[in-house]
This record gives sequence, C-alpha cells and structure tokens, in this order.
Amino acid sequence: MKGNILISCMAAAMAFASGVTADAQSQNFKLGQWTEINNSIVKELNRSYVDTLPLDRIMRAGVDAMLEELDPYTIYVPEEENEDFELFLSKTYGGIGAIIHKKVGENVIINEPYAGSPAHKYGLQCGDEIIAIDGVPVKDLETKESSDRMKGKPGTTVTFKVKKVRTGDTLDINIVRERIHFPDIPYAGMLDDTTGYILQSGFTENVSAEVRARFNELKKLGMKRLVLDLRGNGGGLMSEAINIVSLFVPKGSLVVSSKGNTENSLKEYHTTLEPIDTDMPIIVMIDSGSASSSEIVSGALQDLDRATIMGKRSYGKGLVQSIRPLPYNGQLKVTTAKYYTPSGRCVQAIDYSSRNEDGSVGHIPDSLTKEFRTAGGRIVRDGGGITPDVDIAVPDYSRLVYALVLGGVIDQYVIDYARRNESIPAVDDFHFSDEDFEDFIRFAKTQDFDYRSSAKTYYDQMKKELEKDGLADAMRDELTALEKALEMDKERFIRLKKEEIIPFIEEELATRYWFQEAGVKVRLRYDEQLKTALIKPMI
Repeated sequence: MKGNILISCMAAAMAFASGVTADAQSQNFKLGQWTEINNSIVKELNRSYVDTLPLDRIMRAGVDAMLEELDPYTIYVPEEENEDFELFLSKTYGGIGAIIHKKVGENVIINEPYAGSPAHKYGLQCGDEIIAIDGVPVKDLETKESSDRMKGKPGTTVTFKVKKVRTGDTLDINIVRERIHFPDIPYAGMLDDTTGYILQSGFTENVSAEVRARFNELKKLGMKRLVLDLRGNGGGLMSEAINIVSLFVPKGSLVVSSKGNTENSLKEYHTTLEPIDTDMPIIVMIDSGSASSSEIVSGALQDLDRATIMGKRSYGKGLVQSIRPLPYNGQLKVTTAKYYTPSGRCVQAIDYSSRNEDGSVGHIPDSLTKEFRTAGGRIVRDGGGITPDVDIAVPDYSRLVYALVLGGVIDQYVIDYARRNESIPAVDDFHFSDEDFEDFIRFAKTQDFDYRSSAKTYYDQMKKELEKDGLADAMRDELTALEKALEMDKERFIRLKKEEIIPFIEEELATRYWFQEAGVKVRLRYDEQLKTALIKPMI
C-alpha cells in the first residue's frame, strides 16, 4: 500500500515537472519561432520591396506596437531620446532654468524663470525676448529646437541676444548653464496656527530627506497636524516612498512588497530608519493624478492606520518598472513586478484600457475586487487605486475656463501684463482687482479661442446628427429658438465666469513676479477641496 502511494506521488511529481518543462519548452519554441519569422520578413522586405525600406521608422513602429500589447509603462528609449528620458526620470537637465513661449516666425519669449536659476541670476524676466542663441536667429526655429539650443552641459556658456521687456534695449548676455532640478517640494508652510502643509510633486532622489527637514521646520512653528498633499503626484522612486513612510511609522514596519513572474520573486520592504513622529495626526490628499509611489505612501499609511486619506480615488498604477540597457545605447523601461500594500492588496487597475478621460480608473464593481483589512480591521479593496477614507469632490470648472487656460489666453495675458507692469504687491497682499479684470476682458476679446459653453457644443453636435438623419429642416424653428437661447457673446460669458477665472490669473501673475512658491500660496487661497478636508473628522 505504502509502495503504491509512493509510486503515485512520484508519478504526480514527474507529471508536474514534465508539465513545467513542456511549458518552458513551448515558450522557448514560440520565442524562437517569432524571432525567425520576424527576421525572415525584414530580410525579404529588404530584398523584394518596391521602394527603399524606411528601416528606422518601421523598426521603431514595430517595437512600439509589440510593447503596446503588454502594458502602458513598458517602453523602448533609443539613444537620441535618452536626454528627455533622463529629464522624465530625475526631473533634472542642464540649462538656464526657464519656461519659454515660442511660435514659428517669432522670437523666444521668457515666460517664467525659476527662482535661483541661471536665468534669474543673469536678469532674465518674464516678457524678455531672445532674438538669437549663440548667434543663431530663433524666428524660424521650432520650440523644441530653440529649447535644445538653450540646454547643454552644466558649466558651459550660452550667449543670448536679448531684447529687454521694459527698456527695449538689446543686449548680449552670456549665461553659464547649471544642473536644473525641478523641486519635489514646491511649497511647505503653515495653513493655520496648528496645521502644517507639505506639497510634494515627485519622488526623485533625496525627497524623503527634504520631507523630513520640512516636517521638523513646521513642528518648530507649532504644527500639531500635517497635511501631505500628493494630488497630481505621478510617482517616482519606490525607495523614496518607503523612506517617507518610515518617517511616520515604527522601525521595521512593512511598507510594500513586490512580486515578479517567478515563485521566489517576492520581496518585502520594511522601514529601516527610526521615525520622527508616530503620533501626529496626518491627512494625505490624493486624486486621480496620484500614482505609483504616491499610492505606495498613501496605501501604506492607510493600511497601517497611520493617516486619513482624503480626496478622490488615485490613478491605479501598481506596477514596478526597471531600466535595462539595450544595444546601441538604447534602454528598455520594463515592468518587472506588481507591488502590494501592507494589507496585501494590489492597487493596479484590473483593466489597463478601462480608464476615464483623465486616465484614472473607471468604475469597478465590488464583485471583481477582493476585500482586505487594515491593521485596525477596517475594510479596504484592491483592483483600482487607493480609495480615500474621506471622499471629497473636485470643483467643476466651466468649458470657458479650460479654453482660457489650455488655449494659452491667460498665459499670453500674463506676459502682456508683465510687459506693462514692473511689479505687483507681495503675494499675501496681491489680489486681481475689478479694474484689472476689465483689462483682461479687453485682452481676451482680441484672442481667437473656442468660447462656446458645454451646452452649446452639445447643441452643435446634436444639430449635425439631425442633419445626417434629415431631420434638421423639420425642426428648424425649434433649433433656431434653442440656438438663440444658448448663444452668448465672448464678453458676457467671461464676465459670468469671473469668479472662476480670477484665481487662475492671480496664480500665474504671482508665479511670474514671485516664482513658483508664491503661485502655490495663491492656489491654496482658493483650494476648496483642501478647505473641506481641514474640517472633516479624521479616522
């Protein structure tokens, strides 16, 4: 009997091993088959195709199409795109530190110099026109070519011929490029006597040390409660996310785990540093733009019952990417694992393609998700981002406001304003007056942009559909009456949306005159979602 059992067990083990081996052989065979077919097709095309093959273009198209079948985050980066990829990963580049505005046929306009940047140090300001870069006239250059000429290795010099915005003088200015780093902490300060606030926009190297420093500064100012704002933070280094969580939970706490495609690929990441505060109440703000490392931080603090998460559901990116070198100095950013919060849930969206217009996770029924428990026993679910403990609606803006912002009307007005006004009051005292708004209306009326209301755009689409169906003539009177009711001239619509528009103008003007930190302070002045969070009970 025992012999039969032993033989059965051995047979089962051999069958399992045989199955695994067969699967591996099948996978290897398919890979070899695909490689052989692909090579044969390219060789035959090169030999037989009627025209010269555009090899660079079809190679890139083929690689991109192949990777698109996997997930949205696995991408190929050829050598010529390495610099842009480095900027994407590290938020650093060699240059002068300024945002520019450029149209073909026009000079480069300095839109916004960064505080402390070479552009700022050498006196460039909003509205200055760059006529030439290293002796090359810029009028016929595209925006990217102009930007590329301004960038370069830190320590090198670039020469600009500049027309100053207020004096009209034309000067040659030699600027020494520096390593420019976009700050991961654009602002930190006190919202009231006891509430500290840290806005974190990224997870590049050493941001955890900066969060630690800012936290300690705010604590000295009397902070009794912290708001960590991760709204719009698309993530970055997992190590920095772990280090930020470690600031607020006991040493040795599990923050996140990751698992690849093999049984032994599970890795757990625990805090290794002593915390700076394990008791202070924390609010973490998230939204549909909070992704990756932002979800690691918010998910861990939620699962460990260390913070109250407020806002809207996060993006839903529970994947880990690694960078692999390729021949000819290319790189492959490849998804190598999924990550899991301390409760064991994965925040990756179930379906990559089921996204809202802003890219966030679409509706997922509970039947497709699993239930998990926080350290304190609260229920949390997987399958699509971090669901906040306290859901707070995002303010809705009219279509007109989006048109003014995304169409560049406000941006162009701010440059025009800077040409005519040498200064504005300090940011705490600065408010866009009624007289200023009349000035904006006069400017906006001269600009070409789509100022239709959302209702009018729906009407225009409906009218087209009725015309396709041959019904427009029969409904002419009704359509005419509805169109007349929906019609609104540009000036009237702008006046109607004054309260929506002014905060955007104030923020942009504050940024131009007093830099990014001032712009954030103005934004907080009008942040209704944050104001609501501050009066909500914490969990």
